Amino acid sequence: MNNTDEIGELLKNARSIAVVGLSDSPMRTSYGVSKYMQSQGYKIIPVNPQINTSLGEKAYASLSDVPETIDLVNVFRRSEHVPEVVEEAIRLKLRAIWLQEGVIHEAAAKKARKAGIFVVMDRCIYKEHVARR
Repeated sequence: MNNTDEIGELLKNARSIAVVGLSDSPMRTSYGVSKYMQSQGYKIIPVNPQINTSLGEKAYASLSDVPETIDLVNVFRRSEHVPEVVEEAIRLKLRAIWLQEGVIHEAAAKKARKAGIFVVMDRCIYKEHVARR
C-alpha cells in the first residue's frame, strides 16, 4: 500500500504521463481518464502501437519510442502485460509507474521498486487526483 502523501506528491510534481494502452475511442476508460488528466494540465503521451493519435497527441508504439521526458507511466493493459512495461521502464530509468484499478502484478511491482521506481498499483489515477483537488 502506498502512502497517500507520496501519491499526492507524485501527482503534484508530474507533468507528462505516458499512457500505455491508451485508446483512441471515447468509449474506453483509458480515454476518459486520460482526457480528464489532460484537462488538469498534464501532457498525455499515448503509447499504443495500434493507433496513430489520441486526444490530439501523436501515439508511440512503445515507451522507448517517446522522444520527450516521461514523468509517470500510467498502465491501462491487462496484468499479464505489466512485466514487459516494467522492464522497459527500468531500461529507460523512469521514476514512476501507475497500474490502474484491477491491474495487479506483485512480482513486476517488486522488481520496479527494487530498481528505484515508485509504483502505485490497483488504484485509479482519476479518483486519486479528484480526491486531492
